[in-house]
Amino acid sequence: MEFIPLVNVKQQFQDTKHSILSSIEKVIESGQYILGQNVLELERKLAEKLGVSDVITVGNGTDALVLTLKAYGITYGDEVITTPYTFFATAEAISRVGAIPVFVDIDSQTYNIDPKKIEEKISPATKAIIPVHLFGQAADMDDINTIADKYKLIVIEDACQAFGATYKGKYAGNLGNAACFSFFPTKNLGTIGDGGMITTSDQELAKKVRLLRQHGSQVKYHHQIIGYNSRLDELHASILLEMLEKIDVWNEKRREMANYYREKLQHVPYIKISPEGKDRTHVYHLFCIESPERDALMKWLSQFQIQSAIYYPCPLHLQEVYSKLNYRPGDLPVAEKMASNLFAVPIGPFLKKDEQERVIAALLAFGGAT
Repeated sequence: MEFIPLVNVKQQFQDTKHSILSSIEKVIESGQYILGQNVLELERKLAEKLGVSDVITVGNGTDALVLTLKAYGITYGDEVITTPYTFFATAEAISRVGAIPVFVDIDSQTYNIDPKKIEEKISPATKAIIPVHLFGQAADMDDINTIADKYKLIVIEDACQAFGATYKGKYAGNLGNAACFSFFPTKNLGTIGDGGMITTSDQELAKKVRLLRQHGSQVKYHHQIIGYNSRLDELHASILLEMLEKIDVWNEKRREMANYYREKLQHVPYIKISPEGKDRTHVYHLFCIESPERDALMKWLSQFQIQSAIYYPCPLHLQEVYSKLNYRPGDLPVAEKMASNLFAVPIGPFLKKDEQERVIAALLAFGGAT
């Protein structure tokens, strides 16, 4: 019985190996490896696709968040509202610039930050909101932007899991003041290594981020501010240009698989699959299932050589590193419930039909084994 991985990254890059190797060879021959023509072309194409004026590529998704916060002047004593149910980097970036993450519980259907619970957490120290488009689905951006406008707050999308997702006809990355993406290999649009980007139509912000990503310098050896070293190199840019040609087809395959899971599993009593949110296109970076029998289900799947994984086992407000913020179990009950119940099953453009059928059959068979 062949093992079915959660995400078949190796096969994805094998499928594009020939074109990738050709692109890499051209980079090697060019002699230009940092901030060259591939980076410029990638930034141009991404800006055009997402409908923003500026794309600034950087070293990774975490850097994208840190540099955006830094460029907006968010610093010690400031507060930034975000979700407790996401990868640690979202809150880590807030802490990295000296600000304080303020956690707001999530919506039980979308798993994204619940706009109805944001206003009660706003204080005079609040400077920004970072909604995360979790698992590939956009947050409720109209409500979030309305609140932000009311209190004059910056909205920074954490779109690291959501390249290609849409909300009311607009792409994630074009729904707030700025957005941050990751090109980690497992992402829908990924490279063979690390990478990230910031998207915005705030040209002043774009100018500041470009300064920050390269040691605070526009002219070599002349430095206007203290910056960082966070640049996407030419090799990864060339790979991403190849991936960009295929991303829409790959995302559509993910959506087809998600719909098939829903069709086959909708009446299973021991699992719940949340519906897609209204007016958005989910791109299923992960396909997640809720079950009070999660641990037993995951163990059951492993017997059939099917990989599954927990996203995320400990919400951020209960992480040891944030114990000084004085959150307690029960403070954010929806996020805590999902941390106990939610898990991901295989999905991706290179998951074969018969493999998906095996996953479905195993999930269905669990009911007869309990």
